[in-house]
Amino acid sequence: MDDSFKLLEEKIRRAAERLKALQAEAQSLRGEVAAARDRADEAEQRLAAQARQEGAAEEEARKAEALGREVKTLRKEREEIRQRLGRLVELLETLE
Repeated sequence: MDDSFKLLEEKIRRAAERLKALQAEAQSLRGEVAAARDRADEAEQRLAAQARQEGAAEEEARKAEALGREVKTLRKEREEIRQRLGRLVELLETLE
């Protein structure tokens, strides 16, 4: 009977040691999970910032394209006005 108590005590001691080891491992894993979550949050924030920057860059590109079209239109109108003024000047010269 004494041996069976010693075996039981040994099993309980090993179980307690294993429980302590598992608790330490669980604590370590909790720390790793927390660190991984922090890294994931940081990465998500960086991606969101990058997306905002890309969106802003796309908006700037659209604005630049619109301004380019407007400049082209204004140059065309300026040339048409020069031609009209040239014809008016010729007409005025013929009246003298």
